[in-house]
Formats: sequence, structure tokens, C-alpha cells
Amino acid sequence: MGNESLIFSIFLIFSGAGVLASFALFTRQPLIVAYIVLGVLFGPYGFELVKDAKTLEEIGHIGIMFLLFLLGLDLQPRNFLQLLSKTALVAILSALALGLTGFSISYLFGFNFMESSIIGIATTFSSTIIGIKLLPTTVLHHKHTGEILISILLLQDILAIIVLIVLNSGNSVGSGDATSIENPAQIMQLLAALPALILFAMGFVRWVMLPLFRRFDRFHEYIFLLAIGWCLGLAVMAEHFQLSLEIGAFIAGISLANSPIAQYIAINLKPLRDFFLILFFFTIGANFNLTLLSDIIIPASLLAAAVLILKPTVYSFLLRKTGEEKSLSWEVGFRLGQTSEFSLLIAYIASSLHFIGDEASMVIQATAILTFLFSTYIIVFRYPSPIAVSDRLRRD
Repeated sequence: MGNESLIFSIFLIFSGAGVLASFALFTRQPLIVAYIVLGVLFGPYGFELVKDAKTLEEIGHIGIMFLLFLLGLDLQPRNFLQLLSKTALVAILSALALGLTGFSISYLFGFNFMESSIIGIATTFSSTIIGIKLLPTTVLHHKHTGEILISILLLQDILAIIVLIVLNSGNSVGSGDATSIENPAQIMQLLAALPALILFAMGFVRWVMLPLFRRFDRFHEYIFLLAIGWCLGLAVMAEHFQLSLEIGAFIAGISLANSPIAQYIAINLKPLRDFFLILFFFTIGANFNLTLLSDIIIPASLLAAAVLILKPTVYSFLLRKTGEEKSLSWEVGFRLGQTSEFSLLIAYIASSLHFIGDEASMVIQATAILTFLFSTYIIVFRYPSPIAVSDRLRRD
């Protein structure tokens, strides 16, 4: 994709997003829905106005990194460890329940054991983007609801990364015993790399970043530049060590959370985050292959309905068992009531390695899009959010 076509594509996306967003607000619809619909309309399977959605998808993933970076800035490391220990059982039991449901539905529709297993795994994760994007800043910073939601999402992200590592290391299937040796080796590398990266980040912030911030805190442009460089730099480092860009960005944020300048960085990075997230939601719609829709619409719709109904129910039940209030448990359940952007990544990798066919991959993608849309509607019309169409529920 050349520079001119990239600029023209971004022009089409943001001008089109402006038009559809205006229509969405007039008709009291969530803005995220407008971005996904725009992707379907303008993408390679729609009017083909934007043909190279893959390049834009990579650019859009910067928005996910900034989202996790800002999340880390708002969470103290000590609180983070306490939250993980409290919600670990909830995250694991809910994953088992949803995974078994996804597997059963897929298997009933004729998908083989491997395809059903991957579809089941893809349904277990909830969207970090939807969960945090629709969470008011006041809830994120000061409310127990935000703490529970974030801890579950982060545990799911770690589990999703392990799944991606296992899938990637499975490309040696058929080469004897290599696969059985390589998978545990890579998982051990992950377990070693994660604490090492955290220790490096904490040390680098203490001995390098904070002295630089204190010395040049009058130059706002420099603070902005240093924060972006730290976020993207640690994200690339994490990817190099078999972790993910998103986990690296989160560690970059949480390493700065104790800094007095953390909230200043968070406030100034939000517009940049939103710019890239619009591109990300556009590419979700653009990458959906409409030609296979008739073949997968029934299993995808049934799977999406199961996710939308069971996730709030399961999370609410498990959280109440841990002593949480009923209203909080249901709210967290509904806010987690969708599949994840990691589900889309699992579908892409599993399909490219020929673990699943095109139809199974499209079932995962269609389920993600349907649950993104309907879950967003439920949250926006029922709970406080920054993009609520009702003045009573709009919070930021």
C-alpha cells in the first residue's frame, strides 16, 4: 500500500466514520457499532473502497496497545496482584464453562474435534477493548466494579497469550516428537520472560524514566514523546520474548503507575488511543467475508446467543459465590458478555496454520462481531458508559 492510498484510505475511514457516527447519535445507537458497520461497507467484501484492510489492522492494533498502557497507568502494582489472586478462580471456572459450551455447539454442527476445540477456546475470552472502552473513568479509577472487571480481563489476556503460543508452536505437527517438546519449552519461556520483563520495566522506570521526567517536566512535548516511546518500546521487547505487544504495553503502563505524572500522561494519550481504536473497529468489519455468511450464519448466531446469555449468568453466579453483591456481579457479567479481539487473532492463526478451515474461522469471526454489537447495545442502554446515548447514563 503506497502512501497516497494509505492517506486516501484513512480519509475514507474517518470521513465515513464521521457521517455514520452522526447518524448513530441521532438514532441513539452506540458509536462502536457505526465503526464496525463502516468496515463492512467500505471493506474488501463490501464496496471495496478500502482494499488493504490488513495494513490498517496492524495500525489499528496500536490503539489496543495504548488502551492497555493507559489501563496499566491506572492500576497500582500491589492492587493488581491482590485482584488477580481474588478473581483467578472466577476466570478459570468461567473459561471452562464457556469453552465446553462452544465446543458442544460447534461439534453438533459438524465441525471436527480440532475445529470445535478452537472455536470453544475462542468463546471463553471477553473483549478488553469493549470492557474498558465502555467503562467510565470514574468507575475505572475508584470503583470496585472496575477493579473486578480489569483483573478478570487481564487473567484472560494471559491465558489467551498461552493459547497463541501453543498454536504457533504447533506448526511442526507431523514432524515426529518435536511438537510435544516445543510446546512446554515455549510455555516455560513465557513463564520466565514475564517476570523478567516486569523487573526490567520497574528498574528502568526508577533509574532512567523518572529522573528524566523530573529533570524535563516543563517540556510537555518531551513527556508525551517519552511516554509513547516507552509504551511502544516495551511492547516490541515483549513480542521479541514470545509475549504479546499488548502485555508489553500493559507492563509499561503499570511500571509508571506510581509516578506522579501518570495521570497527566493518561489524559493526554486518550485522543491518540481513540484515533487508532477507530481503525481497529473498522478492520473488524472490513475483514469479515460476506461470501461465506450463508454457510455459517446459523451456528454463529446460536453460538453468539449462547455467549450473550451464558457469560453474564456464569460470571454473576461465580462472583456472588465469592461474596460480591448481586448488582455488581450482574453488571460485571454483562460488561464481559462478548468474545474477544483475541478470538479474532486465534481464528486467524489457527486458519493460517490449517488447524481449522475457512468456515470454522468465519464462525469465530461472525460470533465476535455479533457479540461485540449486541453486548455494546446492552451495556450502553443499561449501564453508565462514556458513549451512552442517555444523559442519565453518560459518564466519563
